[in-house]
Amino acid sequence: MSSLPIFRRALGFEEQAVARVTGTWRSDLATDQRISATILTRDSARRLREVLEALAWCDEVVVLDTGSTDDTVAIARGYRNTQVHERTGPFPGFGRAHREAVALARHDWILSIDSDEVLSPELAQEIAALRLCRQTVYTVPFLNHLNGRVIRSCGWHREWHERLFNRRVTNFCASDVHEKVQTADLAVVALTHPVHHYSYESVDDFLRKMQAYSQLFAAQNVGRKASSPGKAVRHGAWAFIKSYLLQRGFLDGYEGLLISAYKSQTAFWKYLLLHEANGPPCG
Repeated sequence: MSSLPIFRRALGFEEQAVARVTGTWRSDLATDQRISATILTRDSARRLREVLEALAWCDEVVVLDTGSTDDTVAIARGYRNTQVHERTGPFPGFGRAHREAVALARHDWILSIDSDEVLSPELAQEIAALRLCRQTVYTVPFLNHLNGRVIRSCGWHREWHERLFNRRVTNFCASDVHEKVQTADLAVVALTHPVHHYSYESVDDFLRKMQAYSQLFAAQNVGRKASSPGKAVRHGAWAFIKSYLLQRGFLDGYEGLLISAYKSQTAFWKYLLLHEANGPPCG
């Protein structure tokens, strides 16, 4: 896989970066360098203000709400650079929903952020200082937080995700879960500064997401992937061993145990739901 270096202009570029971060637009910046951030929301009020404030430097923030019953929509509408769209009907899966949000953006450069992800100020400055290349997808490091601490085990550390891309060249795949920006035949450049990820705030969050992800996995793979109760048990047991022992979850105490149990249960239930969805074997 090829990659491109991150350039900074020798003269005047830092001023331009500061102007982007503070929300004052430099008229000499090329139009095709302007960035639309996209966010999917659903009952995301708990952390949405922090997420949107970290994106105040973006030219536009597209919020696609998929059925919130809390104050999510009202909060989003309170930010000057935010365009709020309320989606009706059944949830189409994460990949298709992301593609819908991308299509609603005014600009071709897309920064995809989830409603529980907060850009660090350093990452905002780093992005603002980029000479964006259309044939490049930019990936960013994640710091995953739980109970007020950064988790450095369970596969939650040294995690990178492709989040900045040009929609005329690529987009998200259409997968219901584990959706990704497609990078085939494109350069991938790793940025330096992190996104802070607050995916789970309580045990209840783990339970709700376990159910949602398991159901989406079964719907995506019904008729395509074989499953059985034994397969569900094996996947669940291996997920725990991998997370707690091989990925050193035991070093993170209670949080490591919680994450490992969550991974184990999610693996078990998604394969059991898939077994049920596939129905009895023919013949």
